[in-house]
Amino acid sequence: MLTKGTKAPYFEGVDENGNTVKLADFAGKKLVLYFYPKDSTPGCTAEACDLRDNYERFLSLGYNVLGVSRDSSASHQRFIAKYNLPFHLIADTDLTILKAYEAWGEKKMYGKVTEGTLRTTYVIDEKGVIVDAIGKVDTKNHTAQIL
Repeated sequence: MLTKGTKAPYFEGVDENGNTVKLADFAGKKLVLYFYPKDSTPGCTAEACDLRDNYERFLSLGYNVLGVSRDSSASHQRFIAKYNLPFHLIADTDLTILKAYEAWGEKKMYGKVTEGTLRTTYVIDEKGVIVDAIGKVDTKNHTAQIL
């Protein structure tokens, strides 16, 4: 996991609408960049809905919210529509962003070791520096962890 005080790695990806989104788009702005395993699964839905329910609060504090998973843009479109998510989701199908942010790696599930997305959130300041890194995400109360 990347640490506080680290310069956020450059990223460029495609959102649910096929638009290119890059770190430079958030220069001078605060960003909550969260990585999650899969659209429409229970934990990922709880996390996204918690962020959605507090989205206006994030905006009022000057934060943008952006999610990243390895799901396709089409999957992201369905996830956003189903849960009325107000923020964009990047389709990182080739794992470039996930790996750059150390959000891809070994994890244990039901006693089995697999490779996958490590649920992680980074708070990035206006200068592109990571000011918080959250590895043990409480999906139902993630906003409280961030703020």
